[in-house]
Amino acid sequence: MDLQLQGKRALITGSSAGLGEAIAIMLADEGATVIIHGRNPERAAAVASSICKRGGLAEVAIGDLSTDTGADEVGQSALAGGPVDILVNNAGAYEHFNWTTALPAQWLKTYETNVLSGVRMIQRLLPQMRARKWGRIITIGGGLATQPVSGHPEYSATLSARHNLAVSLARELKGSGVTSNVVAPGAIRVKAVEDLLIAAAPKYGWGTSWEEIEKGAVADIVQNDIGRLGKPEEIAGAVAYLVSSYADYISGATIRVDGGTVRTVA
Repeated sequence: MDLQLQGKRALITGSSAGLGEAIAIMLADEGATVIIHGRNPERAAAVASSICKRGGLAEVAIGDLSTDTGADEVGQSALAGGPVDILVNNAGAYEHFNWTTALPAQWLKTYETNVLSGVRMIQRLLPQMRARKWGRIITIGGGLATQPVSGHPEYSATLSARHNLAVSLARELKGSGVTSNVVAPGAIRVKAVEDLLIAAAPKYGWGTSWEEIEKGAVADIVQNDIGRLGKPEEIAGAVAYLVSSYADYISGATIRVDGGTVRTVA
């Protein structure tokens, strides 16, 4: 299927590794020019280089989106090569705090990194999308936005804010030709998740092989109907669909890619 992304330019924040990298690779494979964002120039350049070696088109934008200055730098770099048609707000941070250790300063830091980073990029890139009467804004959310647990309260709250702002933005964009949607991953097999589960394996008695650890984690921590962790390319596929012309009639929606972890009818 041709997703008709030839000639489109896409900025994927936090794309020097993990989910963001997978999204960038898939959009590039579909013909879009992708702008790789990160805070580490070497890592971002390596991802861009790997995409170019696959025959894709990739540029780099470096900056810390938790600050206005960093967001200005990223916006200027992204727009230097031409208008940006697609913004994927993927950048964010996840740390291990609870209601005792997540002090107010940590809440503020997490909010700057996970929520205001996306707001900053929307405000810098949306005007030219409006002017061209076409654009796609995708927010990467998560199941903890709607089904929080006792731990990581500051992180779950920021996910909820991301979902909320994406729907509010969709209402704002009525009739503009620009859409705003959410892709909400479940537990996805990226390096950070692998490291976390491998470290937890002895506590739960899951075994030592990845197959044993994944099976145990799905049974004890990240229950879902599929019986495994998700793959980065499965998230990328949902994003690719939403930014394509086939999703013109979708706005303000949340697509859950979580194996059935979230149990709601809405």
